[in-house]
Amino acid sequence: MTERIGLEALTARLRDLARGPGRAMVALAGPPGAGKSHVTDALLAAVRGAALLPMDGFHLDDRLLTARGDLARKGAPWTFDLDGFAVMLDRLAADDGRAVLAPVFDRDLEISRAAAREIAPEARLILVEGNYLLLDQPGWRDLARHFALSVMLDVPEPVLRARLAARWRALPPDQARAKLEGNDLPNMALVLQASRAPDVILPNG
Repeated sequence: MTERIGLEALTARLRDLARGPGRAMVALAGPPGAGKSHVTDALLAAVRGAALLPMDGFHLDDRLLTARGDLARKGAPWTFDLDGFAVMLDRLAADDGRAVLAPVFDRDLEISRAAAREIAPEARLILVEGNYLLLDQPGWRDLARHFALSVMLDVPEPVLRARLAARWRALPPDQARAKLEGNDLPNMALVLQASRAPDVILPNG
């Protein structure tokens, strides 16, 4: 049964996992605009031995998306390297005493930089952050076996819409509307409507 908890209670749960005998991975999911990065930063600062694996590092390159005709939908589930992401989770789950190098998405360059983050062998808790970690679709649902705990951020839709619209304030209105209505809002709806039930819900509105 899904439980609603606050950030303090979630932090306590994660500290317990980080003190466990083996490495644990936790899924922190939510729609675009839910504040995943902010929550993740707070948890990393509060939990000793925690490390981060963002799903965003597995964005497909813009040139490939352009060739496929998918650039305008960058951020949709099929614009990620899901197989590569699954292999990375396997590597982390192996907990074999070696450091793991992971890609990081550079938002200034709009590109994923390979081997830009080192996850040390001492890391006992891996916070895996991304929109589609609980997506109930082929391939994505197979990721569940890795997660000792799954968390979904809960934000009211009007708040999400306002946050997403604010991302494009610097653009001309027609371009901002195209990005919001043509990509951000469909991705938001998909997460809200097609995700599996999490173990816990964290309000963040």
